[in-house]
Amino acid sequence: MTANIENIIKQYKSDSESVFNTWFINNEDRLKAFRSIRRGVMQVVDDIKNGKFGNDFKGTSLEFVLTCITEQKQVFEGAAHPFYWKPKLRIPDIYENEKNKIAFGQFLENILNSTTEDQIIKEIIRLDGYKIKGLGPAVASILYFIHPTIIPPFNTAIINGYNYLFKDKKKLGSWSEYLKIREVLIDVNKQYKKEFSLDLGAIAGLMFEIGTQKLLLGNDEYLSEQERRKLETLIVKRQNEIQDDKQEESLHTEMQYHLLKIGNALGYDVICAQNDKSKSYCNANFSFLCLSDFPAMNTDKDTANTIKMIDILWYQKSTNNIIGAFEVEKSTSIYSGILRLTDLAFSIADGDKVFYIIIPDSREKDVRMQLSRPSIKSIKVPINYILFSDLRQHCDALCLFGESHHIMQKIAKSV
Repeated sequence: MTANIENIIKQYKSDSESVFNTWFINNEDRLKAFRSIRRGVMQVVDDIKNGKFGNDFKGTSLEFVLTCITEQKQVFEGAAHPFYWKPKLRIPDIYENEKNKIAFGQFLENILNSTTEDQIIKEIIRLDGYKIKGLGPAVASILYFIHPTIIPPFNTAIINGYNYLFKDKKKLGSWSEYLKIREVLIDVNKQYKKEFSLDLGAIAGLMFEIGTQKLLLGNDEYLSEQERRKLETLIVKRQNEIQDDKQEESLHTEMQYHLLKIGNALGYDVICAQNDKSKSYCNANFSFLCLSDFPAMNTDKDTANTIKMIDILWYQKSTNNIIGAFEVEKSTSIYSGILRLTDLAFSIADGDKVFYIIIPDSREKDVRMQLSRPSIKSIKVPINYILFSDLRQHCDALCLFGESHHIMQKIAKSV
């Protein structure tokens, strides 16, 4: 079995289209998600405490969190489904039942404050003891983004992959079964730590690949015709998703380039997200357009690290003060981009700043809805949005005629 697992891991890591290579490794969107989701969970706790959570999934801060998670795609497709309010079944029973709602909020708060494996497992067992109808280990997909080295994500595909690989029959909706699965995955992860990562997303991704039959364990010749057609459909779907991701990434890079170009033309120092300096567009390397490093920030380390993931920042040359911040959104959650901008706004509360979300034209309805949310309006950070088509069309004119960052208002829209 050891040799077999080693071969499976090698197959998983060598496949350029596997989730290990397309989602887990060097994926800026994945890295950005952790703090955004943590902030979102904190908002869920605050809403429950203050009686603002609501009696339906739609419109709640929990929906924001699950949107951030599901837009990670692949491993987290369908992660929101267990949390949809199903009125006929009265599940999950955390919307109408105030006692259960408070128990769920306290569980999330305790998880946020936990620092050890024992504390986290204790909280899971305590939550399970409440026997809240419909609230099972799907919650683990939220917990993963808070404690990725302790809690692996969990869904139907992952458990199917686990059962297939280990010849087991674990059930989907049981916390006790989940904890047993977790122990096995952690043990395997330790045995093959050179191949995997402390982050349990890597080994969960392997279970997902096996569970969706995207990674076959050397027995594809035994597939039925129906199973083979299903597999072929999955392969085509995956290839299409990868092509879509590449196209989105190309558009994302183009928009960053326009913003760097405009910022330089207006006389500002500019910088892109710290993981993007190796990018280029129109034969222009971002490293040649940007500052070599971020100016010192008077904020805590976590917030500074989040700010360094903002797509584009403009600085006043004389003071090194941030004068403009831009988040370019594609398939990632608009809400997570808003959270990064608010982190920045709170750390530089004074001065004449502009904050923008740059979005595909097709997402205008989404961004207007998010910026209209009471929870966003209560933050009182003036965030406007710019459409991809407008930025592309007017870039040269903004460079030619602009005198300050206020020129961006000519193409910006507000809610």
